[in-house]
Amino acid sequence: MGKAAAERRLDEAEAMALSRTIRISPQKLNLVAASIRGKNASDAVAELAFSRRRIAGDVKKVLEAAIANAENNHQLDVDRLFVKEAFVGKSFVMKRFKARARGRGARILKPFSNLTIVVREREDAE
Repeated sequence: MGKAAAERRLDEAEAMALSRTIRISPQKLNLVAASIRGKNASDAVAELAFSRRRIAGDVKKVLEAAIANAENNHQLDVDRLFVKEAFVGKSFVMKRFKARARGRGARILKPFSNLTIVVREREDAE
């Protein structure tokens, strides 16, 4: 019996990779994701390799996974890939307290994020 296969959400010339619960705020992660949107996949990997941001290594790993998915699962040409979408979502937030003066407590929020990268194969016309 079993469940029917889900219909593919992406186009035939697209591949996706996602990472859940990355330990950084979505606002900071979106700065890095915005820097690679719309770029060729090889240019985006090179930019992330030399970025000084701490989270760039994790974003690079997800981008390389999307490229590998495109090549191995969907038989797309790696040289013609570009980053179609790179979007960030909120995950959970760990809440901590730090003792402060006069018996007070200060709340510390430790946010987590989700990252999704979609790569697409360029048409020959461009």
